[in-house]
Amino acid sequence: MRKILYLLLITSYSISYSQSNSSYFQADYFYGNILRQNPDASILLQGHPTGIFLSYNKRTFGEESWQEHYNYPDFGYSLCYQDYKSDILGKLYSAYGHYNFYFTNRTSQNHLVFRAGIGLAYNTNPYDKETNNKNTSFGSSLNSSTYFKLYFQRENIINNLGLNAGLTFVHASNSNIKSPNSGMNIWAATLGFNYNLSPEQVVNYIPSSESKEFKEPIKYNFAVRSGINESEIIGSGVKPFFVFSAYADKRLNRKSAIQFGTDLYISPILKDYYELSLTIPHANLKETSDFSRVGIFIGHELFINKISIETQIGYYIKYPFKYVGRVYETLGLKRYLNDKWYATIRLKAHAADAETVEFGVGIRL
Repeated sequence: MRKILYLLLITSYSISYSQSNSSYFQADYFYGNILRQNPDASILLQGHPTGIFLSYNKRTFGEESWQEHYNYPDFGYSLCYQDYKSDILGKLYSAYGHYNFYFTNRTSQNHLVFRAGIGLAYNTNPYDKETNNKNTSFGSSLNSSTYFKLYFQRENIINNLGLNAGLTFVHASNSNIKSPNSGMNIWAATLGFNYNLSPEQVVNYIPSSESKEFKEPIKYNFAVRSGINESEIIGSGVKPFFVFSAYADKRLNRKSAIQFGTDLYISPILKDYYELSLTIPHANLKETSDFSRVGIFIGHELFINKISIETQIGYYIKYPFKYVGRVYETLGLKRYLNDKWYATIRLKAHAADAETVEFGVGIRL
C-alpha cells in the first residue's frame, strides 16, 4: 500500500512538474501597411513594412485560481524586427512581455488566440534637424511600443511542429519625451510556425476553487504620477510633469470594474508652448497665467491576478487654451503590491497623438 501511495505521489508530481514547465516557441513573418495617422505620412511611404516576431510562450494550467477565469492563458516574451522599407523611418527593434488569451477549448489542437504585448523599441534613424528632418514619427531612438495580434494556431501537425496565421497591429512612439512624435502604426498579415518545447502529453486543467460570484464595495483610488515630455514645438525643451488622480471604482465581477474620476495635470511645457505660440501671427490665444488642466473620465479595469489593465476616456473641464484636444484617452498597467498599494505606468494620448507616459504609485481603499 505504501509503495502504491508513493508511486501515485511521484506520478502526480511528475505530471504537475511537466505541465508547469510546458512551453512553446513561435516565429512569424509579417507583411503590412502603415496607417496614415498624420498629414506628413505620405512622404514616409516608400514600401510595405515587413518584419519578424520571435516569441517564447509558457502555458498555465490552473495552478492559480485566476487562470481558469481567463481560460488558462499563456504568458511570455517577444522580440520583433520591423523594416519600414523607408530610408526616412529606418528600422525598429523591440522587446515585449505578452499574454495570450484563448477563445477556444484549451484541450483542442486548433485555437483562436488574442495576444497583447507591451515593451520598448529602438529606432535606427530618428529625427535629426540636419540629416533626417522628414522623420516626424520618431523624435528619439528609444520608444515605447505595444502590439496586438489575433491569430489561428494549429499545434503538433508534424510531431511538435504547428502553424499559425493571423493579423497584427503594432504601435511605436516615444510618448512625447522628445519632439517630433507622431509615432508609427502598422497593421499586417502574419504567417509562421509554432514548436512545442515539451513532449506531447495528456493535460489536466485545474478548475478554480473560487466562487463564480464576486462582490466588493465601491473602492476609492488616489494616484500620483510623473514623467518628462516636450511640447509639440520641436526644440522647445523637455520638462517634468505631474498628474494627480482621484477616482472611484465598482467591481462588476472577478474580472472587471468600472471607474469614474478626475485628473489634475500640471504641465510646465504648456507655458513654453503658450509663450512660443504668442510669437506666431494670428495665433488667437487668450491671455492666461494658469497652465494646469483638469479632466473627468470614465474607465474600465481588467484584473489579471496581481496585474490589471486600465482603459479610460476623459474630457478636460478646465482647459486654459487650445492644445492638442479636449478629449483624451489613457491605457495603463497596474501591479498590485498588496491589497491596497500599486505601482502604475500609463500612456496618455489624444486620438493617435501620444502626449505622456506616466510612472507612479497609488492606493485603493
